[in-house]
Amino acid sequence: MGPRGLVLTAAFVITVISAIFVLLNGMVFGTLLGRVTLPNIGSVKAIGVGVYWDSSCSNQVTSINWGTVQPGSTKDMNVYIKNEGNAPETLSLETQNWSPAIASTYIGLTWDYNGQVLNVGGVIQVKLTLSVLNAIEGVTNFSFDIVITGSG
Repeated sequence: MGPRGLVLTAAFVITVISAIFVLLNGMVFGTLLGRVTLPNIGSVKAIGVGVYWDSSCSNQVTSINWGTVQPGSTKDMNVYIKNEGNAPETLSLETQNWSPAIASTYIGLTWDYNGQVLNVGGVIQVKLTLSVLNAIEGVTNFSFDIVITGSG
């Protein structure tokens, strides 16, 4: 092999090493993105009912700190809902005021309430579940309002 062959071989080796470096950087970058953490505190608004941390309804819920959530994860939070009105109530749940707005595409809130009527003064425990899609992107922090409504 002549000097020209050695130069071409060296250039080829450097190119291959550079390509491997770029690939490895891409894999490390992808791994880091998979470990993004999303801190959140959500406000809780109750309409026609009270929302509490305890079954004796003495510690009112005004916000929920979901802590840090990971892509592809879920977090549960138990709360107690009391009918503080003067007629039986059926409950509904919605979320509002997402910040950033795109967060609602990747994050959802559900509960295990099954539609039973909550009598006057009645208390029911419900589990709220926050779910974060694995494919979340463009969100580093988020907030939203949880609205629980009682209607007759």
